[in-house]
Amino acid sequence: MSLFYNILLYISIGILSIVQHLSKKIKLFMAGRKQTFQIIARGISPQDKTIWFHCASLGEFEQGVPVIESLKTSHPNHKIVVSFFSPSGYENKKNTSLADVVVYLPMDTKRNAKKFIQMIRPSLVFFVKYEFWPNFLTELKQQNIKTLLISGVFRKEQLFFKPYAGFMRKALASFDHFFLQDNTSKELLESIGFTNTIVSGDTRFDRVSRQIEMDNTLDFIARFKKNDLCIVCGSTWEEDQDVLLEYINQAPKNVKFIIAPHAIDAGKVSVLKNKINTQTVLYSQTIAKGNTKNIDTAQVFIIDTIGLLAKIYHYADIVYVGGGAGTKGLHNILEPATFGVPIVIGKNYNNFPEAVKLRSLAGLFSVENSTQCKTILSKLVEDSNFRNKTGMICGHFVDSNTGATNTIAKYLEIHKLG
Repeated sequence: MSLFYNILLYISIGILSIVQHLSKKIKLFMAGRKQTFQIIARGISPQDKTIWFHCASLGEFEQGVPVIESLKTSHPNHKIVVSFFSPSGYENKKNTSLADVVVYLPMDTKRNAKKFIQMIRPSLVFFVKYEFWPNFLTELKQQNIKTLLISGVFRKEQLFFKPYAGFMRKALASFDHFFLQDNTSKELLESIGFTNTIVSGDTRFDRVSRQIEMDNTLDFIARFKKNDLCIVCGSTWEEDQDVLLEYINQAPKNVKFIIAPHAIDAGKVSVLKNKINTQTVLYSQTIAKGNTKNIDTAQVFIIDTIGLLAKIYHYADIVYVGGGAGTKGLHNILEPATFGVPIVIGKNYNNFPEAVKLRSLAGLFSVENSTQCKTILSKLVEDSNFRNKTGMICGHFVDSNTGATNTIAKYLEIHKLG
């Protein structure tokens, strides 16, 4: 199985080398990896102590942030290395002040794994949530480097739990401990012989709970909203926008909308704006140019930039979180939940435990089409008691699930890791 995996890996690298010319994202994926070892050489000296975090993408980085912040306090003499698999993670966080070195993870060949680990020489390694690269994990095990999984989630359909997947189960044996989000994951790992587990919860709860304590003021959003009710549509894709547009185009004038598309593409933003039949302004044409002239009278504000959504949620009365209407993957519902506002999502959310749980508590609503979306948004707008009660459920949900970071920190202290 190991031989088959490595052959398949090299075939995949060859295919990606060809198709990168047809896709901007794949081109970034391939070109960025060519710089990895040079970046490490510039950022890491032979005498440096390091701790390595691997994150698949941006969401996993956010899960890692509370632990990184904790380690920067408890291990101030260590450099933090963060690796990403996807361009959306790396391109957004390559200049983050939380890490000393940020790189793309090289493709999982034996040679790359050995060279990468020899260059950064980590005393402690964290994989966040998932992404189990066998050659990297095997190399870490061979070098006796302590490796932990944090905010881990496992599902029974994963390869580890198939009778023929001994190779992947061997890779899991490289982890010294698994910090898991739920009991289901713990039971699944126990079914294949792993008992070095603890259900610590999801570190994202710790991450988002801190947002409410920060300064979330955005004067231009306050000016846009005024005293009107505001629905924030965060990280939306075209499928989400199709679900939302019927209500947006028929909503009362005292209901305002902020739409923050997940992908900032000028052409797609223009198409979206043309589908809206009420006065709409773009961040790129107003705030970015120092022009606030039309903000006061607009009903829809499209935020065609990145980095503002967490603060914008502070101004929301109702939130629609994107990704669930199609197959892109539901985006972070905990960011708005911490502000105690009701949440609406699309129909595809079963792989997101926090969404499943919050829906069972009646703090979140899933819609399959524009009719259902219009119905629930209308009810939330018109019934303030219903809206406030639902929002309270969301706020309490976040508050009652914090603490994963402290559990991990205590484990590191007890075992003197790092």
